[in-house]
Amino acid sequence: MGASEPQFITAGKNGAERRIAVQHTPGNGPGLMWFSGFKSDMSGTKAAALAEFGTARGQEVVRFDYSGHGRSGGDFEEACVSDWLEEAETVFDRFCTGETVLVGSSMGGWISLLLALRRKASGRIKGLVLIAPAVDFTEELMWNGRFSDEVRSTLLSEGRWAQPSAYGDEPYVITRKLIEDGRKHLLFGKPLHIGAPVTILQGGEDPDVPASHARRLVEALPQDDVTFSLVPDGDHRLSRPEDIELLLRAVAEMSAP
Repeated sequence: MGASEPQFITAGKNGAERRIAVQHTPGNGPGLMWFSGFKSDMSGTKAAALAEFGTARGQEVVRFDYSGHGRSGGDFEEACVSDWLEEAETVFDRFCTGETVLVGSSMGGWISLLLALRRKASGRIKGLVLIAPAVDFTEELMWNGRFSDEVRSTLLSEGRWAQPSAYGDEPYVITRKLIEDGRKHLLFGKPLHIGAPVTILQGGEDPDVPASHARRLVEALPQDDVTFSLVPDGDHRLSRPEDIELLLRAVAEMSAP
């Protein structure tokens, strides 16, 4: 498939099927699987750089768009973490043929951790590289974080709230369904064991996922080999050339035998 022509698969069942766009470049192991952030897609700067990097090295590369994102089907306002995790599992099970490095940005960090825990017994999780991992963001960073009493009241009474975007995009619509579903997948508050090495890249000037939030994840993984790299002047996206270089170096190290 060409880079501009994803293939489509179906995730979900019993009337809840979604048409999911997937870019799969066959190659050798360990493979790379990309997990985008909230309201982001697989055509972003970091995702494209990862795909080019992995392909040049002959590695298998898998990218996909969550339902309601990018070229996948589905309504964003109807989707939630359970849907996006189910789609990630479907893509992983179908396309990741051997040992795989999971690379997740922001919300993608949370989704990739959830996937790693669910597929731990498969022996196919080579490691994780996480960029500003927004673990439990619906609860910790939204509901208990920046949401005011007024916003919480609006969500409970109307079921949705339009959050202005800091990046010049359309406002993000946050739904009560997203918040309540997120509570089924919370990771903080209990020790986690991925059973694979984890590298975390975090911007010191990130306004969306504070460095303290990423450090909580380090503390939650006492049994795993965790590397934490702080980019002092880095923002949330970590998409500058030097940030991309750091990401690709981490992926190369995680891919080593």
